[in-house]
Amino acid sequence: MIRLVPRTDSAPLLQVATPVMAVLATMLAGGILFAIMGYDPVAAIRTIFWDPLFGPAAGYSRPQLLVKAAPLILIASGLAVGFRAGIWNIGAEGQYIIGAITGAAVALAAYPAQEMWIFPAMVIAGAVGGWAWGMIPALLRNWFGASEILVSLMLVYVAQRIAAWMAFGPMKNPEGFGMPGSRNLQQYPAASNPELIAGTGAHWGVIAAAAAVLATWFLMSRHIRGFHIRAAGIAPRAARFAGVKPQTLVAFCLGLSGALAGMAGLFEVAGPAGQITDKVGVGYGFTAIIVAFLGRLHPLGTLLAGLLLALTYIGGELAQLTMNLPAATVQVFQGMLLFFLLGFDLLTRFRITRRVTA
Repeated sequence: MIRLVPRTDSAPLLQVATPVMAVLATMLAGGILFAIMGYDPVAAIRTIFWDPLFGPAAGYSRPQLLVKAAPLILIASGLAVGFRAGIWNIGAEGQYIIGAITGAAVALAAYPAQEMWIFPAMVIAGAVGGWAWGMIPALLRNWFGASEILVSLMLVYVAQRIAAWMAFGPMKNPEGFGMPGSRNLQQYPAASNPELIAGTGAHWGVIAAAAAVLATWFLMSRHIRGFHIRAAGIAPRAARFAGVKPQTLVAFCLGLSGALAGMAGLFEVAGPAGQITDKVGVGYGFTAIIVAFLGRLHPLGTLLAGLLLALTYIGGELAQLTMNLPAATVQVFQGMLLFFLLGFDLLTRFRITRRVTA
């Protein structure tokens, strides 16, 4: 029999080393899985992690890295703040979808005007939509003690049905020959989110993601609210004695993460996605949870983890095209990454010992 004993001397270096160990373990386990499936494991790992940056298709793949990473970093930045306080927003995917809908609604209502205020108004509407969707679990927790985990997660499926209703109903393109989906915002200059520097993939969502990283770093390291968040996460009862109001913290963290997720949704629907469809949610909200934990809930770590997870998206698509790997390759890698990260985290916090029986 074995048991887990809490460590009293956990080295800070392990906190940095465990994400690296998790990535290496994921590559090893992924290689074994590919070999079992009949694929060349070395070629598969190289295609996913190396070729998008340095392979023959790097000219196309490198700009896509920022396109894929921006929403992950933006959403994960907000989630990490809440997670540090012990407030678990699992429904960022729903907030992403609602932000896309509310932001696109501004553009579609203004069509075909070409005023400069349209895109900034879309960004604000996207943030407000995500914030409002995030405030539902916040209010239910504060008023009735409901679990924000369950409420935020269930609201994802509500948001998905709302998106389908919008695509087939109120937002359906009247000039779309009966096909579901809104107008293509990429063809509406006042509402589009184009590439700012040709060949880089950088759009306004990338700028917002960088700003979110800086803002959350300042919040967590230089602002009194960041101290309250850290205190609530480490010692909730002591934080209350220090004057931290749990209800205010819940509303702030869920509202912040919802607003950032909503902005991510808006930047995607005005850029790479282009329109509201019944498939507007692509899983970024769930993947961002892995990004936040892989980045150790730190702004810089979130930035690096977002780039890594974006690489798995691009590499997975490349492996599908060149090696005929299954479409679920990316999800398998991301799942294994979270599994190994949690496993190594457990070993850094606890020591395995043999249980002594009488």
